[in-house]
Amino acid sequence: MITLVRHGETEWSRSGRHTGRTDVPLTDTGRRQAMQVGTRLAGWRFALALTSPLSRAAETCGLAGMGEGEPCDDLLEWDYGAYEGRTTDDIRAERPGWLLWRDGVPDGEQPPDVSGRADRLIDKLRRVPGDVICFSHGHILRMLAARWVGLGPDGGSRLALDPATISTLGHEREVSVLRSWNEAP
Repeated sequence: MITLVRHGETEWSRSGRHTGRTDVPLTDTGRRQAMQVGTRLAGWRFALALTSPLSRAAETCGLAGMGEGEPCDDLLEWDYGAYEGRTTDDIRAERPGWLLWRDGVPDGEQPPDVSGRADRLIDKLRRVPGDVICFSHGHILRMLAARWVGLGPDGGSRLALDPATISTLGHEREVSVLRSWNEAP
């Protein structure tokens, strides 16, 4: 089983700003959320704990009781390039109909780039003997889940994911499935 945890709240996640590579810290609420995740995960055992190298994910990992975790660049959030720090409404004011999952971003990553990172990570996760937990960010975790179940890069657009939630990927017989999604601790 693969457990996915989105980091706790940040100022930018609260305001709906696209937060890719900017290292925005957790708010006090985000730290409390991370500890609640830890309470929910108490007793769970993992062969491997991976985390995005950005502090909001790494701190969530630590506060949830999973130690430092192993940094994994493939868990970095989507590189929003020119749209970093902007809201979807702001972007659509100058680019009507824009959809991240279809259109990507100027000077940042395109859907096939992020999908490729997710596929590479899935290959790595499938080789781990035992359960894995990944602490990361909303859009990359949505892409990871979409690719896990065989959807194209735009499949992540249909998987809402709130801060400090727990989701699990697994199998039903030989089929890769979402076992749970977007569960609050």
